Amino acid sequence: MPAKLELTPTVRSELKAKIRCRTLPAEDVRRADIILRLAKGSSQRSIARQLQCSVNTVRLWRGRFLAEGLSGLYARHPGRALPEQTPALEARILQATRQAPPDGSTHWSTRKLATRLGVNHMRVARVWAKAGLQPQRLRSYMASDDPDFEKKAADVIGLYLKPPANAVVFCVDEKTAIQALDRLDPVLPLSPGRAERHGFEYYRHGTLSLYAALNTRTGEVSGKTTARHTSAEFVAFLSDLVSGQPAERKIHVIADNLSAHKTKRVEEFLSSHPQVQMHFTPTYSSWLNQVELWFSKIERDVIARGVFTSVKDLSRKLLRYIRAYNRQAKPFKWTYKSTRNRIVT
Repeated sequence: MPAKLELTPTVRSELKAKIRCRTLPAEDVRRADIILRLAKGSSQRSIARQLQCSVNTVRLWRGRFLAEGLSGLYARHPGRALPEQTPALEARILQATRQAPPDGSTHWSTRKLATRLGVNHMRVARVWAKAGLQPQRLRSYMASDDPDFEKKAADVIGLYLKPPANAVVFCVDEKTAIQALDRLDPVLPLSPGRAERHGFEYYRHGTLSLYAALNTRTGEVSGKTTARHTSAEFVAFLSDLVSGQPAERKIHVIADNLSAHKTKRVEEFLSSHPQVQMHFTPTYSSWLNQVELWFSKIERDVIARGVFTSVKDLSRKLLRYIRAYNRQAKPFKWTYKSTRNRIVT
């Protein structure tokens, strides 16, 4: 019979802590239990019966403990050597990924391509990760067809980078057709392990439009809700914007190419207010207008998940959000990327 194991108080205490721990793997707990039972003088066969393991298992961990102490009780799994990633196979996977699947589907999955090439799907996944390929993702884009794109873009970007002295720059636009949706069923709040839930059915009370002007220097937003988005409403919003500025201050307004922004009524307003100058973004280039960034924020924070009992309730909540936003407003860290340089404002 093997000699009784002798344990120091520190080692014994650590082994007992392993047995009491509820987060350790079961195998780690059993190894500590084996050593403690051996230290009490129990035979290897009795320990094997009590712990429902083989005698060879008890001998293995006894030997490792005697040779290496506590560090010998950790499992040693060398694992399987990964097959060599040959450049030829990697190039073959990348070439096949860029070709359309023959079954008519729009893109490859790792398993579908692996079956096609006769390799493991994890190998395909590793090659995709290394090359930065994500066939399952899709992004849309809109190319501007404006012949004066560079001139108009440079004009807008120049206002962001170096606004004229003693002037204010506003990014203006309207978010149209915001729906006042009211849920027919009560909203169930979030709880541990469960997301907030909205009923599927809703009632549409109506829609309104939100006019917003973003001050590019301070980040503050001036907002106004209207029932429609006409040229008259746009001019009325510009009038409110101008009335809040000193009479001698130059006002630069960045807007998109909506027809309501270029009517005769707008031209008459500009002629009667020479301190106001309009700057239009190129066609299909709303991303140049910073207020679009703020619109995406209010969409996420208020509109997308909001419950509105009426159009007035929708208007009240939108304006309340604007007031709260302005108390801690900051200018956007707007970035424009081109093929030659990057400009950050």
